[in-house]
Amino acid sequence: MLAELFTETSLLAEDVTGISADSRLVRSGDLFIALAGDPGPRFNPSVRSSADGHDHLADALRRGAAAALVSRRQDVPIPQFVTADTYSGLWQLGAAARARLSGPVIAVTGSSGKTTAKTFLAAALAAYTPPGSFNNHIGVPLSLANAWQQAPAWVFEVGTSYPGEIEPLTRMVRPDLAILLNVHNAHIENFPSRAALVAEKRAIFSTMAKDGLRVVHDELGLAGYRFGEGSDADARVVALSGDIMTLQLFGERMQARVPSAGVHRALTLSACILAAKLLQFDLAPALGLDHTMVPKGRGNVVAVSGVDVVDDSYNANPSSMRAALMSFLATPAKGRRFAVLGDMRELGEHSADAHRELLQSLIEQPSLHGIVLVGSSLAEAWERLQQKNTPERGALHAGLPVLAVSAAATADLAATVTNLLQAGDRVLIKGSNRVFWSENFVDQLVERL
Repeated sequence: MLAELFTETSLLAEDVTGISADSRLVRSGDLFIALAGDPGPRFNPSVRSSADGHDHLADALRRGAAAALVSRRQDVPIPQFVTADTYSGLWQLGAAARARLSGPVIAVTGSSGKTTAKTFLAAALAAYTPPGSFNNHIGVPLSLANAWQQAPAWVFEVGTSYPGEIEPLTRMVRPDLAILLNVHNAHIENFPSRAALVAEKRAIFSTMAKDGLRVVHDELGLAGYRFGEGSDADARVVALSGDIMTLQLFGERMQARVPSAGVHRALTLSACILAAKLLQFDLAPALGLDHTMVPKGRGNVVAVSGVDVVDDSYNANPSSMRAALMSFLATPAKGRRFAVLGDMRELGEHSADAHRELLQSLIEQPSLHGIVLVGSSLAEAWERLQQKNTPERGALHAGLPVLAVSAAATADLAATVTNLLQAGDRVLIKGSNRVFWSENFVDQLVERL
């Protein structure tokens, strides 16, 4: 596509060194793609807006853009390639870029752990990976278009919030090896059933040959090379002591360091080690990852003023919330442990039960010195538990140390949490993306500490 477009101007293909769809992130030499904030019925963005990239061509030019892909010309002195639909143009660029990659290409999906797996694989294989969580209808083609062609391997995340999203993205990525990490009830409100959600995740294998390299969690009972804790797993987590995992890989025992520990991260690492083995890479880098490999917002630890802030604020569903809490409570602390927990969104009819079960699982938890609840769903669950606290029913919440309840992750809440903490304490921040992550709550908290 680009070759045809370059004939319209004096611009050379070599003049374009990257692709960007956000004028604020444009670097010198980028092709800026002007996308509408509302892509229409073809895609399901988390937010639809009236924003339009065509209004930001001047900003892209100021930041060094070499050219722009537009659906209508703008009065801005920058080479402009006109196409009927810039979203379609972006997807054509992504598909063309994939054709330049000689392999191996890895695709990763799952309800949680995608970015962590991508980060582990980047270090283990010296692979190209895109920054952040570029796993949707914009992020995947952008990642492909910006991929460094000389890398020994490439790793891409593929995500979904609605039925029918993974298959076309996977068709664009065309992975040589695909990993399905897990299927939790994330975004379940957008699916007619859990079976439909599992089917959507399985679409990560939809473009692969029958004998393709499929890596799956053994609990899902799907065909492929399996990782997990079951006796028939090809990569079996035999034991986890602190951050040291004993792994049995095709019958051979070995030890690996699990960055920031936790069973959920041990499972993710086992999938990555299995992938490295199947692709015939040296396993040593995968077995010796350090704690800096945990991406921001996925359980990384920020030490400030003697307090350990466990930042797991990027997202949450019932399974990932439970895993984060188990890891947090199992990790030694010099002082007290506090949990700041946010709503788990997009659970639909399962929401009330999921939030109630979360709070009930923490009752009589002696390792937890205080809990702060954020969001309407947790507030309602807490209120229901309090209403049940009658002499007739017993004190169901007597052992639940809820210290504060807040409607949102505000600056005032950051101040409240700061006042609870002292040197030696550990605090976990965990909730859905729009509760903490989009509000930069952890950054606010760290700044106050």
